[in-house]
Amino acid sequence: QLQLVESGGGSVQTGGSLRLSCTASTDMYNCMGWFRQAPGKEREGVASIYTFQDTPDYAVSVKGRFTVSHDKYKNTLYLQMNSLKPEDTAMYYCAADHLGRCSLRRPNESNYWGQGTQVTVSS
Repeated sequence: QLQLVESGGGSVQTGGSLRLSCTASTDMYNCMGWFRQAPGKEREGVASIYTFQDTPDYAVSVKGRFTVSHDKYKNTLYLQMNSLKPEDTAMYYCAADHLGRCSLRRPNESNYWGQGTQVTVSS
């Protein structure tokens, strides 16, 4: 059973930066992604990457500010978040799947999920 462990959340002011990490216990996946859920809102896709293509996909709201990357030797997914805004405040979840189910448009489809890490951006 693949397990995901996230780290790197925290509190920052508007314009600040944070870097999230997510390490998988095995390499039995072909995609990983970041999703987030704010209080009272549905989960939404943030960024994902398919390891066989190494091509990232971003939500429109974060494009140009966030960068997703994958280290295949460490089985680790990163999310560098710059120019953070209060609307980025949410619980961020890492997801992975062995059948390519990491679409940002289907945010509940992935088979494996981390426990979440809180990101809070104050104005």
